[in-house]
Amino acid sequence: MNNVLDFLSNISWLGWILIGLALIAIRDIFFQKSHTISHNFPIIGHLRYLLESIGPEMRQYFVANNREELPFNRIERGWIYASAKKENNYEGFGTDRDIYEHQHVFINNAMMPFKIDKNHPNSIDKTFLPCAKIIGAFNKRERPYRPASVINVSAMSYGSLSARAVDSLNKGVEIAGAYHNTGEGGLSPYHSNGGDVVFHFGTGYFGVRSEDGGFSMEKMQQLVKDNPFIRAIEVKLSQGAKPGKGGVLPGAKITKEIAKIRGVEVGKDVLSPPNHKAFSNVPEMVDFVENIAEATGLPVGIKAAIGKLDQWEELAEIMLKTGKGPDFITIDGGEGGTGAAPPSFADHVSLPWVYGFSDLYKLFKHKGLSERIVFIGSGKLGFPAKAAMAFAMGIDCINVAREAMMSIGCIQAQICHTNRCPSGVATQSKWLQSGIDPTLKSERLAQYFKTFKKELIEITHAAGYEHPCQFKMSDIEINVDDHNLSKELDRTYMYRKTPVPFTSMQDLKDCLYLGGNYNKTQID
Repeated sequence: MNNVLDFLSNISWLGWILIGLALIAIRDIFFQKSHTISHNFPIIGHLRYLLESIGPEMRQYFVANNREELPFNRIERGWIYASAKKENNYEGFGTDRDIYEHQHVFINNAMMPFKIDKNHPNSIDKTFLPCAKIIGAFNKRERPYRPASVINVSAMSYGSLSARAVDSLNKGVEIAGAYHNTGEGGLSPYHSNGGDVVFHFGTGYFGVRSEDGGFSMEKMQQLVKDNPFIRAIEVKLSQGAKPGKGGVLPGAKITKEIAKIRGVEVGKDVLSPPNHKAFSNVPEMVDFVENIAEATGLPVGIKAAIGKLDQWEELAEIMLKTGKGPDFITIDGGEGGTGAAPPSFADHVSLPWVYGFSDLYKLFKHKGLSERIVFIGSGKLGFPAKAAMAFAMGIDCINVAREAMMSIGCIQAQICHTNRCPSGVATQSKWLQSGIDPTLKSERLAQYFKTFKKELIEITHAAGYEHPCQFKMSDIEINVDDHNLSKELDRTYMYRKTPVPFTSMQDLKDCLYLGGNYNKTQID
């Protein structure tokens, strides 16, 4: 025994390493059966799996160029980070983007920019940019709502995002005068910091869920009554990441707090089916929307990714005949978003935002319905030039999800679905989210929104307009092919946007209370 101890004590650190490697090699060859590479190339084969695991980070920081990455390239991420931190977000020595590439956007500037006098709202607050339309005005809802900001936080639920992330976003929208969409996980305490809220639910009816898993109007009424900061309600039909596909919330993720918020059982898997229980066709959906609006007094809208148009055509016909229907429509892009999905869905199901929105808007415009609906765009539109194009196409407001996440620290690690988000934004790990300071991060979200609005206003003024709702489709050109390098939007998508009623920014300012509350007497 002493001889063995003496032998072990005399082994150097290098010897221990060699013994460890020998044991790994024996395991690889004789005991493990799941990895062929490790079996055939013991020890060395492990390097392959190591390099594969850190490949995304290597490409992100060292290999890919500034404009190469997806979904957001380094230039886009850098602009968001700098804007959120109030740092210099300018570029020097000209753009490094290929401005002749397919679908590059050009904004036609005016010979003489829009001139601001000393009494103009933007002469004092260069970030004052409310929505030009009023949600719920046409249908005369009891509590119509004009968003005080054209950029707002898109649907991301507590559960998908961490408590501190949701807390930061809600405090940030309160500072920026924007609204916060809850996502389909229900209204949590972290949505209740003072910002306007759009309550969003899907087929799981979380937060307004009956015991049998259906929709409870009584819970909806009580929720709105108890939380007057809820300004509108959104019914999710589908989302860009996985339209037409349901989901499962694993029981392991359902804590006591999440169970209480969502109205489900602790530790038990919960299914969100592809279809709604509350309605099964378009006429029933319209009745459902109207019943919620009547019961709550709030504007009610729908959210969807766009593909086939036959049922949208049916919806338009019902709205024409009855005068009823959603107050707003949120159009999500097939580019996907924060929801995890199989590549087959994320890559191929539903249209990209520009195609989906242009098809839908064209349909409603031809029916004479575009003026009575507030259109909200959601699909990588959180950049001023993209926003200008979206407004020219007919959008009234923009919702951002991943851009908002990046403003509070997301680094595009693309492991949101693993619960291992290194920035603490998309995880329920107490340790990982402990690095988020909601006081600091809320200021960064607000600053990103302020910078976005400031630059969008400056682009708008450069084009000769006061508000981006005034953009015409002929003001924006887009590269389409090599023969005819660019076309105006109306020639590209074959429709012309309906002009938005707009008098002046001063009138919009007069219509808004602090925090974005709308004075109903303005439309009576």
